[in-house]
Amino acid sequence: MRLLHRASPWRSLFADSEFPDPSRLPLLLAPLRDALTELGPAPTLCDAHTWQLRLVEALTRLDLPPWRISQLISDHNDWLYRRAIQLALSEMQGQGWGAPPVAFCVLIMGSGARQESLLGPDQDNAMVIADYPDSRHTEIDGYFQALGERFTDRLDLAGIPLCTGHVMARWPMWRKRLSEWGEQLAIWTAERRTKRVQQANILLDFRSVYGEGALADALADRVVRLMPQAGLFLDEMSVLLDELPTALDRFGRLSGALDGAPHEHAINLKQQGLLPLVAAVRLLALRHGVREIDTRERLASLVVKEVLPAERCRALTAALERLQGLLLEEQCRRLRTGHGADAWVDVSRLGEDQRLLLRLDMQQIRRLKRRAKRG
Repeated sequence: MRLLHRASPWRSLFADSEFPDPSRLPLLLAPLRDALTELGPAPTLCDAHTWQLRLVEALTRLDLPPWRISQLISDHNDWLYRRAIQLALSEMQGQGWGAPPVAFCVLIMGSGARQESLLGPDQDNAMVIADYPDSRHTEIDGYFQALGERFTDRLDLAGIPLCTGHVMARWPMWRKRLSEWGEQLAIWTAERRTKRVQQANILLDFRSVYGEGALADALADRVVRLMPQAGLFLDEMSVLLDELPTALDRFGRLSGALDGAPHEHAINLKQQGLLPLVAAVRLLALRHGVREIDTRERLASLVVKEVLPAERCRALTAALERLQGLLLEEQCRRLRTGHGADAWVDVSRLGEDQRLLLRLDMQQIRRLKRRAKRG
């Protein structure tokens, strides 16, 4: 299994504050060049978000693999986050709030943190604030509450909706000083309580998207030190894997069997494929002190630590990519026809070879869940 990766030039596509100049792209990248030309040089947040379908179509025409396209969707969402935060800070400056009173860092969580975004996500974000005296709490937290409300509202208006579970930096639960985050993690992981495990699960995949990255690094250090010692917490996390069934019936055949399915051939590949895979890999990574966040890198690190054999990790990495590909293809189809992007895939549309591979992938994921539950 390939464990060392060179940085890809694709990852610089949305690294700057401005989108790349299409006139500077080579002819070989004509689909992307055309897409950028259509977008224009100074898009609004809303226009830039709506353009994401066009971006995926261009990258698909360039034969990029689904996992790379997913990374670039994540990079594009990062750009939207940075722009929303910059606009919010500029607005606050103009209203007399001044500069941020202390260092801070905005975290993106979930699939965005793992750089595995698909189309149509909602917001999952948090904020880490540098420690400050309690006597200044009203002043300093008031500033960052205002910032959190402003940038999350901007993202909502642009088409990345507010999280219905309130997992956003606009709420005190997800906006804390660095030391408070450490205390929160210690509380969440000290006991075997389902609700606390569910809350911590949301946080444990995070990455800095704006601000002082050292704050995110310090929090990640805390996670790596704490989690391998949190046996009861990890045991409860393994139990919660049972709430993420794979899309197989008891005879090993493909089966959706989820409430809300739009028709009998629909399988929710996120709920019954991606999430069980990601959760099982996360559990093994936390047990064994793996620092990486994205699922591909976690699998590679689990090989290095001799937790999983390289052959199995290759198979799981391929399964992840196939699931991402099927979901992206279906999401693009739905968006083109005026529907919202969701996670339902019509397996009757798949070829026989695709259905066979999907069944084998689900079997791999089911075996991984059993392995993760053993510790």
